[in-house]
Amino acid sequence: MTSNESSSLSGSFLETPGTPITSPEQSDGIPDPNSPPWGVVEALATWGLSVALLIVVPVLILIPYVLYRVAVYGPGEAFRAEQQMIVLSIVGVLPAHFLTLALLWLIVTNRGRRPFWKTLGWSWPKNFGPWKAVGLAVLLLGLGLAITTLFKGSETQLDQLIKSSPQARWVVAFLAVATAPLVEEVIYRGVLFAAFQKALGTRWAVAIVSAMFLAVHILQYYNNLGVLTVIMILSVALTLVRAYTGSLLPCFVIHLVFNGIQSLLLLLQPLLERYLPPTRQIEGVQLVEGLVRHLG
Repeated sequence: MTSNESSSLSGSFLETPGTPITSPEQSDGIPDPNSPPWGVVEALATWGLSVALLIVVPVLILIPYVLYRVAVYGPGEAFRAEQQMIVLSIVGVLPAHFLTLALLWLIVTNRGRRPFWKTLGWSWPKNFGPWKAVGLAVLLLGLGLAITTLFKGSETQLDQLIKSSPQARWVVAFLAVATAPLVEEVIYRGVLFAAFQKALGTRWAVAIVSAMFLAVHILQYYNNLGVLTVIMILSVALTLVRAYTGSLLPCFVIHLVFNGIQSLLLLLQPLLERYLPPTRQIEGVQLVEGLVRHLG
């Protein structure tokens, strides 16, 4: 293959709908992940419901606790247990994620009529192995640290949640690894990207899905341009990997490693504050805070 042919091939996955360089092999009767049986309307409705669940379910989790405090302590004391309420609101994301996965299963499988993982393209492509995924995740995290260090910016809602209590720190770290990468990748790079790619082509699919991923994080990071920039870069990188490989699994691994390293550092931060020499504590804590400010 000549260099011109190679260049033409490497650009084609952004120009033609549904034609990534490498597409996972499909068994007979299993839909191509790049030409899904669901459309844009179904994908957008699923995304809208997933966002609604993230808003409504934590509130429903909080209501019994608030009613209990009203009954025991009276209306004036009902909302004074701020730390416990913050932890419960974060814990409420877990059932929201489970309900979202159930909804995604219904859409992707058509209520059990299709295999879930194969329909999404959950396989390793030949041109993008596991080590490339891990390396890209580490590279993105390093780039994120450089950007957030350069821009600094205000304390985000995530920073405030983490600092509210040790329990909140542990719950955030758990969700960032256990459910968030899977749920978000299936929604954005799985259901949404495939539908937009089929309808509008790969370029538009990359642009729209990347923007939607950023949009749902704006409320959480609205006061920090550096963190929002990192989230956008992460989203574009993940969506381009999906377009290039035709597979969802590498995107999940990148997202998992990206969040996993941050979660580990998040849990180690109190140890740094306790055991580092006083002259090095500020530098160590600032480094960790810079690395964990953009859990996606």
